[in-house]
Order: sequence, then C-alpha cells, then structure tokens
Amino acid sequence: MIGKLKGLIDSYGEDFVIVDVQGVGYVVQCSSRTLQRLPKTGEAAALSIETHVREDAIRLYGFLSDTERDWFRLMQTVQGVGAKVALAILSTLEPGALATAIATGDKAAVARASGVGPKLAQRICAELKDKAPAFGHIDAGVAELAGALDDKRLPQPVADAVSALANLGYPQAQAVAAVAAASRAAGDGAGTAQLIRLGLKELAK
Repeated sequence: MIGKLKGLIDSYGEDFVIVDVQGVGYVVQCSSRTLQRLPKTGEAAALSIETHVREDAIRLYGFLSDTERDWFRLMQTVQGVGAKVALAILSTLEPGALATAIATGDKAAVARASGVGPKLAQRICAELKDKAPAFGHIDAGVAELAGALDDKRLPQPVADAVSALANLGYPQAQAVAAVAAASRAAGDGAGTAQLIRLGLKELAK
C-alpha cells in the first residue's frame, strides 16, 4: 500500500495531479483545495496518500497533511459518504473549519459541499460530533456549548445570544464560539445584550 508520494508535479487534471516519482507517473485524486495549493508543474511536492483497492481499479487520493487524510477516512465511516463526497467536503472546508463545523453542529457549513444535502450534513455532524474535537483541537467549552444548544439545555440568555448572532449572518460555528468566549468573560448570570455585545467584539478580532 502507498502511504506517501514525494516527487515532481508532472501535470494537472480537473480533479487529479500526476506525480512523477523517479520516472513513474502516479495519478492522484485530490480535493480542489489541495490542487490549488500544490506547486507548479516541474516543482517538487509531497502528498500523504490513501490507497483504495477495488476489483477493477486502484485509486490514490492525495492530501497535504495527515490530518486531512484522517478526515477523509473518518467521513467515509458515515453512511452515504464515499470518496467523492469526502473530497467535495474537503474542497469546501479545510480540516480545522470542518472540525469546528461538526463539533458545533453547523450543518449549513457542511451542506455547502457539492453533493451534500441537508439530511446527509445532519448525519455527518451527528455521527462525527464526538470525534471532531480530537481531530481539530476544538475548545472543549465550545463543543460543550454546542451540545447544550442542540439539546436545548442552555440558559435562555446564552441561547438567545447565539440566535441573535446567527440572525446577523454569522455561521453558527462562529456564533457559538463567540458566545462561549463571551460567557467566560462575563461570568454566570450575564444577560443577552451583554453576551451579544461581547460576542460581537470576539467576532471583530
């Protein structure tokens, strides 16, 4: 099995790159985000590789980091997510943003990926939520607040502050993180208006 390739960029396709390793050209499928960050033709590159062996083909999937490859593997444990959908999600969200979106239940962010509908996005968030912090160094307080929001266990001022920031157009993941920081700064008993004000300051940083 191939776990890493290091060589020269030979050429690019729509969703793949050919890496020349000592005269052998390997076709490597990549997310659009990865393809955009690879060097020019003729320059050196290194990719973490996930190898899929099928009866009719062997496919190589390339990533700029082991973390990105780990997310690619993890997402495919969810029913309905294959290699194509996993790459589409990684084309839309880099690993850190993906971890935050899943940890905070931001289904809309995941659903922005091509081929991911609302139901599949919800399933991805639900099934991978407990694993996201370990993959993305998510603030435990943010993950806890997101869980409480889903379970409707939040104090009303906190829930109202998250809702207010979301209504202003901020993604839910950012709204949750901002209000979590605001809650820590303000302490218990803070009102909605104070949490919104402090949350907006966090978002402006």
